[in-house]
Amino acid sequence: MELEMKWMDQINEEIKSNGPSIVDQREQWKKHCIYKIPSRVTELNKKAYKPQAISFGPYHYGEEHLKPMEEHKHRALVHFLKRCEKPIELLFQCMDQVVQELRDSYKPLDPIWILDTPKFLKMMILDGCFILEILRANDCVPDDYDENDPVFGEHGKFYVMPYIKRDMLMLENQLPMIVLHTLIEVEIGTDHEEDHHESLNENIVKLLNPSTPLIRSMGKCMHILDVYKKSLIQQGPTHPTRMPKATKRNWLSLEAGEPIIRSATELHEAGIRFKKSRTYWSLRDVSFDQGVLRLPILVVDDTTEYMLLNLIAFERLHVGAGNEVTSFIFFMDTIIDNAMDVALLNRSEIIFNALGSDKVVAKLFNSLSKDITVDPNGVLDVVRMSMSDYCKKPWKRWRANLIQTYFRNPWAIVSLVAAIFLFALTIVQTVYTIRQFYQNPSPSPTKSPVFPITPRPRHIP
Repeated sequence: MELEMKWMDQINEEIKSNGPSIVDQREQWKKHCIYKIPSRVTELNKKAYKPQAISFGPYHYGEEHLKPMEEHKHRALVHFLKRCEKPIELLFQCMDQVVQELRDSYKPLDPIWILDTPKFLKMMILDGCFILEILRANDCVPDDYDENDPVFGEHGKFYVMPYIKRDMLMLENQLPMIVLHTLIEVEIGTDHEEDHHESLNENIVKLLNPSTPLIRSMGKCMHILDVYKKSLIQQGPTHPTRMPKATKRNWLSLEAGEPIIRSATELHEAGIRFKKSRTYWSLRDVSFDQGVLRLPILVVDDTTEYMLLNLIAFERLHVGAGNEVTSFIFFMDTIIDNAMDVALLNRSEIIFNALGSDKVVAKLFNSLSKDITVDPNGVLDVVRMSMSDYCKKPWKRWRANLIQTYFRNPWAIVSLVAAIFLFALTIVQTVYTIRQFYQNPSPSPTKSPVFPITPRPRHIP
């Protein structure tokens, strides 16, 4: 009973004091950027959100299978301090100045990291230095590391680095970007601070997504996963996405009995062609115009599922993160129903299947969109409505059937041309015969001479 009374007194006090203001709550929510993913999400795929090789930050710190990498973090810190010729005490002092901002980045945060500040700062410094050393080793082995180094050497690039890069994209395994910025400022100084930040973003993109060029400044990023997401959705300036000519409307308003979205195979049968988008890589560069659906290139391998699920979780949990990745995955799931759809997109050089089986890829996309919410009035909804309107026109389907039936391969084209040629010859021959008949009619038959009939005399006995 006493506990209930204390609780009621606490509620009454908060009411009298009006509690935290809306502005204060908004500012507090803005500080959160790294989240513990709810169990309702992780239950769908437990392995997708857990690091396999190394921990960054407090959520998976000290887990037994991740402890072997701790000694490599220590080595990275020593190399970092030797190179910049700065004492470890300076790192602690600089990191201590932003410790509250670091703590506010995590939602939730275990009280042990609030009570034990030195332990928390030690973890931030070790993890941050290791990430910076990984970025340096991406181009070539640094001079102060041996070529046979198990992590930073050539051997480590082939056998260890893929697991580290995968773990760097886990939402629960992130470090606030301010950790890396603070370490760089200690190493290089505060001159040209913005240039250092952009250079850091470029190195992160180069490590995690080397096929994607960095088109423009990404601005302030929250953590590595945020940098990676922005690299996927940045829009190239030379080839902007052309908005389809369609009226925005809610997909729930479609006519009853009509499928909301058709699969890639059905779209192809309706005359829609698939081509690579003009930027090739931006998830925002999806457009439909004059019967052509343009999509970015996707390389589907063993890490695709984990990467996309963590990006979706980030958009789900962080207010203001956007909905671009989630909407794109939902769009791809709607046009991919089975292995035939994957094979069609593969032939169009949109999906590059590194998993081997088209059926496995189809199953992957179908599972990614479970329990997700998308913007019903987004750009991709306009694309869907444009395709739906296009498929309603019957003559486009007839033309598509003609092309797919008679123009799919050279032999079919030769057979069609030969048939048309023979049909044309038959018509010409028929016309020529008819013309000959009317121009040279047959002469009239000659009348037989008429002989007089002489009656035979009657015989009189």
